[in-house]
Amino acid sequence: MAAPFIHRFEPGTAQARPLLLLHGTGGDENDLVPLGRAVAPGAALLAPRGQVLEHGMPRFFRRLAEGVFDEDDVRRRAVALADFVDDARNRYGIGAPVALGYSNGANIAAAVLLLRPQALSGAMLLRAMVPLREPPRADLAGKPVLIVSGAQDPIAPPDNAAILADVLRQSGAAVEHRVLSAGHPLSNADVALARDWWREAARDEKAA
Repeated sequence: MAAPFIHRFEPGTAQARPLLLLHGTGGDENDLVPLGRAVAPGAALLAPRGQVLEHGMPRFFRRLAEGVFDEDDVRRRAVALADFVDDARNRYGIGAPVALGYSNGANIAAAVLLLRPQALSGAMLLRAMVPLREPPRADLAGKPVLIVSGAQDPIAPPDNAAILADVLRQSGAAVEHRVLSAGHPLSNADVALARDWWREAARDEKAA
């Protein structure tokens, strides 16, 4: 049995989908809470800590080198994270969350979408890359996904993220890929874009 995820949960005060906050390399369960509050005020926040350590820094899966992922580990960790989400939904009484992931957290969120799509209701993937060279064909019909890249990002280049966007579209997701004048770190423009996307997604859900 997999070890439980260290995590943080904040109940929501609004009728909105919860957010699954997934940090980047070296982060923890507290890192993206301020971002989550800024993007989706009042939403419940579920923030696990990655269980892999790279030179003492938490991550959600192993990598062999910069930009080279241990794909067997990606698959195992994505399934374990999806199981955690399912357990947390029962424990806290929440619906399927929208993932808000940065860098390594965005990559594991993309892997969950492809491997266990029912675990998430959508995703905001900030500085994401393709997590699997041969991704499975998932049923993502209608799931909203925002991908935000930095034009000057040497770690997660926009061209790679564009491939991820195409993979998710081919599986039926409603994908918006935006490229900002930024590097790998997040900017105020990321926050504003994610917040606007969240509001639009909430309006679309109410209208459906």
